[in-house]
Amino acid sequence: MLITGASSGIGREMAVALSGAYSLILNGRDEERLEQTRLACQAPERHLCWARDLADATTLATALPAFLRQHDARVVGFVHCAALLKVLPLRSVTLAQAQDVMNTNVLAALEITRLLLRKDVNSKMLRSVVFVSSIASQFGARGFATYCASKAALDGLMKALAVELAPEVRVNSVLPGGVRTPMTEAMFDDPATAERLMRDYPLGAGLPSDIANAVAFLMSDQARWITGHQMVVDGGRSANISA
Repeated sequence: MLITGASSGIGREMAVALSGAYSLILNGRDEERLEQTRLACQAPERHLCWARDLADATTLATALPAFLRQHDARVVGFVHCAALLKVLPLRSVTLAQAQDVMNTNVLAALEITRLLLRKDVNSKMLRSVVFVSSIASQFGARGFATYCASKAALDGLMKALAVELAPEVRVNSVLPGGVRTPMTEAMFDDPATAERLMRDYPLGAGLPSDIANAVAFLMSDQARWITGHQMVVDGGRSANISA
């Protein structure tokens, strides 16, 4: 199984949770932190680290096949957890910044899935894909233009692929709400934001393990008849019209 964004946060939690059931390829930008994730997994010797910045999505067509050939590896499951969040008012967003967000959050997911479908790259072994999206794909927020757009695009990609790749490959997405991770630490450290999050979430803020558990289910045979589904895991936030 290939997990992107595995060097910290939700991706690291997911890798540790799934390491007992799968041999993993761990992707992230930081080789040292990826190695820390690998060592935290069950049976670390079974897992591989693939340090790659997905913002440079154009290099994946050569980098991923070369890595799989080097290690004689095949990928049965793909979890795209990598994400880039830049909170900026629209007037401050540059096209280059927006492109980095779209490359990391959406286009890398598309390109990796495309490559894993190729017989000469992955021997048609791919069976299940889960994109880690966000409830931001369904709602708006100040400063989140590029992030919301990228996650909405990711969910659209998921639905299209679920139809196109069936019945051989199942494709789903998980939509987390407010989860405390290194990427969202600054928001939780702001007292006003933290108070609002606790008020608006009936079950309080989430943990990375909550998302890992949802992904583990969707990747398992227990979800054999589920595809094209957006699984919302947000502690009731999106159901709370009083928020």
